[in-house]
Formats: sequence, C-alpha cells, structure tokens
Amino acid sequence: MNKGISRLIEVLVLGALCTIALAQRPSIEVRDDFAKYFEQFHVLGSFTLYDLKQNKWILMDQEQWRKPFTPASTFKICNSLIGLETGVIKDESFVMKWDGVVQGRPEWNKDHDLKTAFKNSTVWYYQELARRVGGERMKKWLNLVGYGNADTSGGIDKFWLLGGLRITPEQQVLFLRRLYTGDLPFSKRTMDIVRRIMIAKDTITYTLRAKTGWSDQDGKDIGWYVGYVQTKSDVCFFATCIQRPQSDEPSFAGARIEITLRILRELKVL
Repeated sequence: MNKGISRLIEVLVLGALCTIALAQRPSIEVRDDFAKYFEQFHVLGSFTLYDLKQNKWILMDQEQWRKPFTPASTFKICNSLIGLETGVIKDESFVMKWDGVVQGRPEWNKDHDLKTAFKNSTVWYYQELARRVGGERMKKWLNLVGYGNADTSGGIDKFWLLGGLRITPEQQVLFLRRLYTGDLPFSKRTMDIVRRIMIAKDTITYTLRAKTGWSDQDGKDIGWYVGYVQTKSDVCFFATCIQRPQSDEPSFAGARIEITLRILRELKVL
C-alpha cells in the first residue's frame, strides 16, 4: 500500500477513535502499586495517563491528579505554539543569538534555533521568545488556549518558572490531547512544527513526544515529564509530576524520565 495512503488511513482511524472516546464517559483505573517506582528514587509524586483507544484514565495518586503545580519548562510546548502563531519565530530553524552571558548548563551557551532550544530546554531562548510576544499577547493566548490557570504574574520571562502560572497533571494531559487532535486555536502548520520538535524517540513501533520540566514551588523541587506515545493503533498521553525537598541530589533530573518509562513499559505502552 502507498505510504501516504497508509498514513491517511492511520490518521482517520485514530481520529474516529478520538471522536468515540470524547463522546463517552472515560473509565478510571487507580494504580497505587506504581508508587514503587517513585520510592526507588526517593521522591513523591503522581503519574497520569489517558489511553485514547480505551477511553481510560490510569492514575497513580488520584488526589494529585487535579493538584496545580508550576509547569516549569513543560510550558515550552505552549510557548513554542504561541511564538510560531504570532510570527515572533518563523519556523523550527529560527535562530536567536546567545548574548554571551554564561548559563548554568554548557549546552545553553551558544546560539540556538527552536529545535535545539526545545531539545536542550534552553531557558534564555524561551525567555526572549516570551519577551518578544509581550505580556498582553501572552495573556490573551493563555486565556484562549485555557492553559492551566493562565496566570502570567511574576514577569513575562518568569511566570512559568517562578511566577503564578499553575497547571494540574490532568490539564497537562488534556492540553496534549488537544495538540494531537488539532483542537487548539493554532494553525495546522504551527501545531505540525511543535509536534515535530517534541519527538524524543521514533521507532518502528512507536513515536514518543515529550518535554521535561524542573522548577521549585513552596520550598520543593517540582519535576515533570509530559508527552504522548503514538502507535499504529493507539495514542497514550501522560504526565509524571515528582516532588521532593530541595537538595543537590543529582538523581532528580533523571527520575522524572525513568519513572515514566518504567511505568509505560509495565503498561506495555512502550
């Protein structure tokens, strides 16, 4: 079968599944046993997954499912969409020049385009992007999207890191589902570009799109790993949020991803 036709059929089938799922009340499965993965890394937190085909939520820590946290760098997904849609950045190859100020991570200390800035979670690139969008336009788009609490207090280049913006694991997943289905107020071109830069792993059997995030809130480190896994027959959207008292323990950065991958493997999503 022609590859293009095969891909079209795949999209149509998944679109039909999504329509059916949205029309029915989803089921909820609570998996407290997944706490073992968090305990292995000495962190607290939650895991949230929505299975499109089964129209089913799988939750570890149901109370935290709807608890708001700072989105940290997971906001780079929405920030990229807004930057592209407003024309502040033209495409994924749009370069911003490094200002020479030495940053905390060596890979940030150079010029970046949108692709590399997203991959390396380059804070200064997205801060400059937000400044160019401006406070008024940013607030307008957050309200239009319905992103978390849409609070931009704390400064145009800090509100998602140390300011008032908050989002729940459930809202993270629903936002990603809307990105996948194209049900966000952005052009197809804009969403296609962001879907491309989100690809963390592309294999014969699945494509993983994801973004990390790390900031602090109320004296605790807050770590995220959010995204979705797409196969030929299903799409699963996930949000892992971990917390711990602030410390210099290096395992925290990797814990966000490793906990997620272990759970996804146990669920046979990967």
